[in-house]
Parts: sequence; C-alpha cells; structure tokens
Amino acid sequence: KHSQETPQQGRGDSLDIVYDIPKVTNTSSRHTLAVLVDNEFGVLARVIGLFSGRGYNIESLTVAEVEHDKKRSRITIVTSGTEQVVEQIKRLLEKMVPVYKVHDLTVEGAHVERELALVKVMNDGNERVESLRIADIFRARVVDSTPQSFMFEMTGEVEKIDAFIELMRPLGLVEICRTGVAAMSRGKEGI
Repeated sequence: KHSQETPQQGRGDSLDIVYDIPKVTNTSSRHTLAVLVDNEFGVLARVIGLFSGRGYNIESLTVAEVEHDKKRSRITIVTSGTEQVVEQIKRLLEKMVPVYKVHDLTVEGAHVERELALVKVMNDGNERVESLRIADIFRARVVDSTPQSFMFEMTGEVEKIDAFIELMRPLGLVEICRTGVAAMSRGKEGI
C-alpha cells in the first residue's frame, strides 16, 4: 500500500529542510587568506589596491619571500566581510597575473595563527611588579629593561595578545608594535 501522507505529515520537519535550501547570511566574519605571488616590484601595491579600490578592509597583512629559487612570496591577509564579499575578494585575487594560489584558511579547515608583539610599559613600584607578574602568566619575555620601563616580547594568538595589551594599559602602556598574523593550515598539505 502506498502512503497518502504529504511530505510534512508525520515527520514534523519543514520544507526548507526537505529541499535543503542554503541559508545566505549577511553577517560579517573574519577570514585569513594565504596568497602565493611572484616576488616582483608592485605586486603588494596591486593587492592592496584591490582592497582599497573596493572599500574592503585589511585587518592584518604580512609578506615574506618563501621560495627564494622561484622568487615567490606569501602574503597572509586577515580581512572581514560577508560570505559574498570574501568570495569576491578571492576571485579578484585569483585573476591577478602574479598570483599563483589563493587559500581561505578559515573555510579550508584547521589552521594555526600566530602573531608577534613588542609591548613597552613605563612604570615603577607596585605597577612594575604587577607588569612582570602578568607577563609571566602570559609567557611574555622581557627583551629590554631600564629603571623606568620594560619591553615585552610576546608570541601567540591575536586574542591572547589583545588580552595582554589590555591588562598592560593601566600599568603604563607606552607603545605597541605588532607583526600581523602568520598562518598555516594544519596537516601534511601545503599551498
């Protein structure tokens, strides 16, 4: 006997689940892109121009030569936007002539992100002791010390560095220098 039930009867699910309609969101999210490019004059300016020309924001940008014999560099860009904006950024980057590969590490799976920061504080007395105690908790190293100041070196995830900096603000924070994010996907595959 054939059942006379409609798709909604007896199961309790709705039609959007039956037809698996994708949800499009307009929420902005943070993405880390790894871009392999020729190491030649003007490439970085063209990549930055792509972002600025369309009003996209770059939260972090790091560049270094990674294949000396092939003269290739790796650009790591942290940006944010809706899914559609990030997809457009990736397509535009892939169309650029000196670009070999574009990887969105955020959507491709697990990856490791690290940043280096130098943080200078000026203080004395109890604040000096407290800044050393907090640095010890965060595993920051003292790389310069004077009777009035400390310079700490810290490596870690962006959120960890942000938290350290916020704790140093009331203790005499003077200056911050950050390298930007370096990121790599986990596992045996590379770009």
